[in-house]
Amino acid sequence: MPTQLDNITSPETSPDYLDEVPNDMEMSLFDHLDELRTRIFLSLGAVLVGVVACFIFVKPLVQWLQVPAGTVKFLQLSPGEFFFVSVKVAGYSGILVMSPFILYQIIQFVLPGLTRRERRLLGPVVLGSSVLFFAGLGFAYYALIPAALKFFVSYGADVVEQLWSIDKYFEFVLLLMFSTGLAFQIPIIQVVLGFLGIVSSEQMLKGWRFVILGAMVLGAVLTPSTDPLTQSLLAGAVLGLYFGGIGCVRLLGK
Repeated sequence: MPTQLDNITSPETSPDYLDEVPNDMEMSLFDHLDELRTRIFLSLGAVLVGVVACFIFVKPLVQWLQVPAGTVKFLQLSPGEFFFVSVKVAGYSGILVMSPFILYQIIQFVLPGLTRRERRLLGPVVLGSSVLFFAGLGFAYYALIPAALKFFVSYGADVVEQLWSIDKYFEFVLLLMFSTGLAFQIPIIQVVLGFLGIVSSEQMLKGWRFVILGAMVLGAVLTPSTDPLTQSLLAGAVLGLYFGGIGCVRLLGK
């Protein structure tokens, strides 16, 4: 016989349980702005500390970033050029080193407004985004940059001597690495869109023709070089990430 206990439903089994915001507290607009300002100041302070720390060890970082250039010699074409290159390298490296702390501040700011369902996705998204970003940096360093530099060196080997401006070289390397890291976020965007029900995996797959065209355009825009090999490598990586993202969305049942 059914008892009263059978009619009691625990909060975890309630249909609206996952769509509720835990510990929901009302905050005024000024409270939100004050918290946002605090998070921004903490992030900027962390970046400053990271930049200073990386500047102390900037010479090994510069030497490591010069490895893909092989035997090419670098020139300082104006007074202080190497100093400003060092500041630029330390700036990028400081942001990269402190990115976990910055990400933590962002999470702490948006977490109170997320439902339980959205919080379940937060951990995998943050972890996947971090892994893909560093994978993008590695792909650029070990594949894209050597391929682009080999193309440029071989193209003018019989005509010009390879003496490069150190500022232009690092502008090329840093831009390519970080743009590739951002391009590797495509599967994360797909998973979020699929999880929120904005776009289904079938809809993503139906637009494959536009995706191929978009990948070629993205490869041309994100790569600071104009060689077709680098653009094709990045476009191929973007396509692989896109179709991999479709697989992840399907695993979510979307």
